[in-house]
Order: sequence, then C-alpha cells, then structure tokens
Amino acid sequence: MAKHDKTSIGVSTILNPVPVVMVSCAGKDPSKEGERPNIMTVAWAGTVNSEPPMISVSIRKSRHSHKLISETGEFVVNLVSKSLCKACDYCGVRSGADEDKFKACSITPVKADGMKYAYAIKEAPVSISCTVKAVQELGSHDMFIGQIEAVTADSYLLDESGRLCLDNARLVAYNHGEYFLLGEKMGFFGYSVASPDIIKKRMGK
Repeated sequence: MAKHDKTSIGVSTILNPVPVVMVSCAGKDPSKEGERPNIMTVAWAGTVNSEPPMISVSIRKSRHSHKLISETGEFVVNLVSKSLCKACDYCGVRSGADEDKFKACSITPVKADGMKYAYAIKEAPVSISCTVKAVQELGSHDMFIGQIEAVTADSYLLDESGRLCLDNARLVAYNHGEYFLLGEKMGFFGYSVASPDIIKKRMGK
C-alpha cells in the first residue's frame, strides 16, 4: 500500500492536535462549597473572533463548571505549561462538585483581572479572562463564546521590548488522548514567502 492511500475510519471528533487548557471559574459566593473556585480541563477550545477578541470553550451540561459559568457569565482560560500537565490531567478526571481541585493539585487561585467572580491559576503562564457573550447548544456540549476582557502573563515571557514570547512557556498540546510538549519550531506566519534575511533573523539559521 502506498503511503498516501486512504482508508475510511468512520466519523468522530478527530481534529488533532488541539490546545489543552485549564478553565477556571467560581460561583457568586466562593465561600460556599458548591461555589468555590474550580478548574476543569478543556481540549475543545479555540479562537473564534479577533475584533472584539473572542474565544470559545465547549462544556457538557453535566460538568460542575457548566453551572458556575452559566450563573456568573465568567470564565478564565489558563494555558498549560509542562509543570502544570499533571494537574491539568487531574482536573479533567475529577469533579469540582466533590473536591477542591485547587487544593488537591497544590495550585493557587487568584482573582482574575477584569472579572467579578472568576479566579485564575497563579501558576499558569498565561490567563485569559472572559465574559460570556453567547451560549450555543450543540448536542453533547454547550459552546460558551467569551469575549476577552483581560490577559495576564508571567513576566519572564516578555522580552526587552515587551513582546510576548510564548515559545518560552513550554506549552502542552493534546493529541488523540495524549499530552505532548511543543517542540521544534518549523517556521512562522508568512515564512513560506519571507526573504532569506528575515528567515535567518526569525529562525536563527
């Protein structure tokens, strides 16, 4: 069989790799057990608009975070670094209705910039604060579309000019049920038409 001969493998959610993120939120009274700051792991997340900047997360109705986000209209998307990978996985297999996942994972909740209720993860390299603008019922999942209200990043990720260097964050991606650390840089937007001087400057070769 030739390398690119095709075989039908059925219909499924096969788009891979995808970003894996830790979505944090809280109820209106975080002192109550059922409304305390919570984290869930989401692999179905993505950018949906640039002006205004918006992202989406798809969540099952049965998830504890679905209730909290629906009530407050707020959530925070926290990017996952190598050091957070195990906690990220844990937050995907445990329910915040049963335990305090911040405490269980020894990570720190901090009030998120621009949010009244939601918390961010202090240890995350980047946290993206969002307010819910629409909810689309799709079937197994509801898609929450959030407008980005604030973004915070670890200071070490900014270079001398203030440019965010996410390549230094050691981010994790999710590929067909497994976690992978982002690796070799293959290019940059527009590198296929860039001059050799630009490629050398951006790629170091």
